Amino acid sequence: MTITKDISIEELIELVPESVNYLMKEGIRCVVCGEPIWGSLEEAAEEKGFNTADIQRFVNELEVIANKL
Repeated sequence: MTITKDISIEELIELVPESVNYLMKEGIRCVVCGEPIWGSLEEAAEEKGFNTADIQRFVNELEVIANKL
């Protein structure tokens, strides 16, 4: 599975349910934890102040999680 910075939060959570815990640990709350987020992974991360390098790290780490499924 390929994860990109442009994946919607909704699609990411649907495809990789474990991403909820990962995003929460990184400070990006999502649908399950009470602060609904719509838009892309990149948009959600930028709203929380993360930079391009951080976003690429999220993509890389989420791909590792997704490919363990």
